[in-house]
Amino acid sequence: MYLRSQQLKKLKKTESFDIVVIGGGATGLGIALDAATRGYKTLLVEAYDFAKGTSSRSTKLVHGGVRYLAQGDIGLVFEALNERGIMAKNAKHLVDKQAFVIPNYSTIDNYYYSTGLKVYDWMSRSLSLGKTKSFDKNKTLEKLPHLKKEKLKSSVVYYDAQFDDARFAINLAQTAVENNAVLLNYTKVTTLTKNENGKINGVITKDQFSGASQTINSKVVVNATGIFIDSILEMDDKNQGKTIVTSQGVHLVVENDFDNSKHALMIPKTIDDRVLFAVPWHNKLIIGTTDTPTEKPELEPKALDEEIDFIIDTFNHYVEKQISRKDILSVFAGLRPLAKPKDDTKKSKEISRGHKISLSDSGLVTISGGKWTTYRKIAEDTIDKIIRAHKLEDADCVTQSFSLHGNMSRKSLDKTNPRSFYGVDLQRIELLEQEDPALSEILHPNYPHTMAQVYWALKYEFAQTVEDVLARRIRLLFIDAKAAIQVAPRVATFMMKHKNESEQWRLEQISSFTALAKHYLIS
Repeated sequence: MYLRSQQLKKLKKTESFDIVVIGGGATGLGIALDAATRGYKTLLVEAYDFAKGTSSRSTKLVHGGVRYLAQGDIGLVFEALNERGIMAKNAKHLVDKQAFVIPNYSTIDNYYYSTGLKVYDWMSRSLSLGKTKSFDKNKTLEKLPHLKKEKLKSSVVYYDAQFDDARFAINLAQTAVENNAVLLNYTKVTTLTKNENGKINGVITKDQFSGASQTINSKVVVNATGIFIDSILEMDDKNQGKTIVTSQGVHLVVENDFDNSKHALMIPKTIDDRVLFAVPWHNKLIIGTTDTPTEKPELEPKALDEEIDFIIDTFNHYVEKQISRKDILSVFAGLRPLAKPKDDTKKSKEISRGHKISLSDSGLVTISGGKWTTYRKIAEDTIDKIIRAHKLEDADCVTQSFSLHGNMSRKSLDKTNPRSFYGVDLQRIELLEQEDPALSEILHPNYPHTMAQVYWALKYEFAQTVEDVLARRIRLLFIDAKAAIQVAPRVATFMMKHKNESEQWRLEQISSFTALAKHYLIS
């Protein structure tokens, strides 16, 4: 039931739903899974691809938030650390323990960070990933050989986790479908329907491919559209004011030889009082992030020159082996949807990453704020509130110990191989490659991805476009934009044949993807 056509057929056979979720990012997918596993008839619609927006553009960290601890947001840190442990248990193939090194260039820094991070460990309790330790200069350089040696005194090493955000989102979608939810990407909500009392009783959608409209009845409608929640709220009430603010986070991807380590670098205080990470991921190094206020939500935000320069300059301040623009393989930007604070003078980095669930007079449920690590708790809180507010039949949340599609221990897998993120599906993909030589064809000589993965994305992972495959299924756009552009024509040709599309479709896919991918390159 992973084909979009199959999901459309299931939709047409369903007269009414208990819950319709608008938005296919981390929050929406989490809500759809929570609702479906409680037994509610659930539909999720996403205007583009699942995790197209913010949810595929994170720093790839599953963490409690050391910065939030320093800001005194204790409740959020406790919640996130607990959820970090749940994510690591329910998706072992996607979530890995990661050691972070904080270099200290003064004695007082070592004391300050080691004390704070031991509190962080304590807050993790039984879900701790490892104890914080201090190391002298020599041991520090063993862990991060390219750190600047001058005035380096020591380091503090603590543990958090990293993951593949878009792959996690796809596995959430698969798990929701396996539990009887209906999920449709490229399906845009154009209208919220209401009864004679002004209460929302469904939505009207438009298929982004066929243009067909459909009216869908539902007891509850949930607005989980992230940076676009205000546009849905305006459908409900034209006088609705602004409820969120957005800030842009930019990340640079370079070869990992600039760090040459399995350890991540954490720079605890940049010139704008943020933190900056350099994290090993898919055999590359992701460096970020920024926090730049933005005026309006955009589906494809672009990195500003000053953001790129800020990351390069900050990173180079701490390492002997310098990076420059020519070393950047890919640059990507994402917008954070932050619940608008009452104090408009607050800087975006000071706004809580906690979530807020609101209920309009019409019954529309809207979620603002939140972060990837707490997606499951956001979903649980949302469905609990829906049960109370809309008087649905009560059912307990089961997602705390609910294994996601693909879940298996990665101990027997090569963690440096991006293909290991398929978990249990990897065996079936490898079998396809053995049975059909054409599917064993490598897409690019520098990477292990094969045509079998493209086939798998089409048949089992809801992929509809070349961008879906190269950006969010095998992640090549995010780790090497130039390589992604090079393989796009072959991927488009393969997809055209398997989707029974036209030559015009193939040419349009190549053209649109190439234009998009150029924004991930540094000129």
